[in-house]
Amino acid sequence: MPEHAAVGHEDAPTPELPVTLDMPGKVADFLRATELEPAERAALDHGVTVRRGQGYTLRVSATPALHRQLLARCQPLDGTQRVPEVPAQRKARREYKNRVDTLPATAGP
Repeated sequence: MPEHAAVGHEDAPTPELPVTLDMPGKVADFLRATELEPAERAALDHGVTVRRGQGYTLRVSATPALHRQLLARCQPLDGTQRVPEVPAQRKARREYKNRVDTLPATAGP
């Protein structure tokens, strides 16, 4: 009987494991001021602040998919009609994007 129980789980996707990335403080500050999903808010709230000179970095542990969601939410930092472009914020978003881009791609259907 035990061999029959394992058969149904072979097609189940493996859950993504959390990955820790450093998020620039300017990105974290922007995200904290926006509407976030509960999982996104929890990831930011559980992040560890690391002081860097005048600013800081937030060390965030989350699944790669959640990091991608957070990155998508900070898209306005690149400048839009509603939000003027600020070079330091744009650079901070680009740094976070470069870190997120190193994560493995999620398996899709």
